Amino acid sequence: MATLLTDAPPGMTAADIDGFRAVQRLAYDCAEAVAARLHPGTTEREATAMMRRWLTERGVRDWLHLPFAWFGDRTAFTGFKVPHQFFATGRRLTEGMPFILDVAPVYNGYTADIGYTTSLGPNRVVDRLLDDLATHRAFILEAVQAGRTLRQIYLDVDALMARQGYENRHRAYPFGVIAHRVGKVPDARFRPHAFGFGQNALRGLLKDGVRGHREGWSPLWNHRKMSDHPATPGLWAVEPHVGFRGVGAKFEELLVVEADGHAYWLDDDLPHVHRWADRGLHGTAVTGTAPDRLDTLKEPV
Repeated sequence: MATLLTDAPPGMTAADIDGFRAVQRLAYDCAEAVAARLHPGTTEREATAMMRRWLTERGVRDWLHLPFAWFGDRTAFTGFKVPHQFFATGRRLTEGMPFILDVAPVYNGYTADIGYTTSLGPNRVVDRLLDDLATHRAFILEAVQAGRTLRQIYLDVDALMARQGYENRHRAYPFGVIAHRVGKVPDARFRPHAFGFGQNALRGLLKDGVRGHREGWSPLWNHRKMSDHPATPGLWAVEPHVGFRGVGAKFEELLVVEADGHAYWLDDDLPHVHRWADRGLHGTAVTGTAPDRLDTLKEPV
């Protein structure tokens, strides 16, 4: 008999938590493996094909969304006006160029959605943005646990980014979301996807939307009135995304919210968390970078 957890959303078992953690680690393993194989001249389309192949070879058959890759100023969604601009292009990597790999596989019925930021060789702007994102991870967790509304947390993250000298780039996503709920996806014989999104996983998000509309909450976390409530129990894929002079950076990982409002990050064994530990950064100890200090960094290509 499955064991219900006291530190998990209602009805979730130890096996469920392990399942979500396993697929999140699988997705990050994919991003790291593909990032290590990229070289000057690789295109965004080639990178997404590599990610999809890597995951399908390891048993992934369904998706919340297929892989995305953004190179250069596309990491900051420069000039993005319509949804199709998020899809991979023929943009080619060059030395020092920033890039983001983003993928949301479904494995054994569990969903992850991750974002991995790095650069092809040294890039001081990327390093600084990634350093300052440590503050956001700590702040978001603290604010959720304090019971603040999702809308207020979104606006507070906006203000934190402004103090750091950055732009909010997650506002460019559809509905301007900084996060969205994820859940289990029933196994299905047919696993269609359209416009890059898996229909089975999207069906669950839409059901959450209908239920939330009736009950006064939303599965989408943004700056709008629909998010003017504390985080509902479940798992949230959280992705604060900062931009500076045509360079963007983000992390994306799962946040677990319990019925009593307690919250925790699903896993600390993740690339960005290890990076911060290696650099001696501990979230709330990182106060951000003043704009005049950013001005001293090399202008991105």
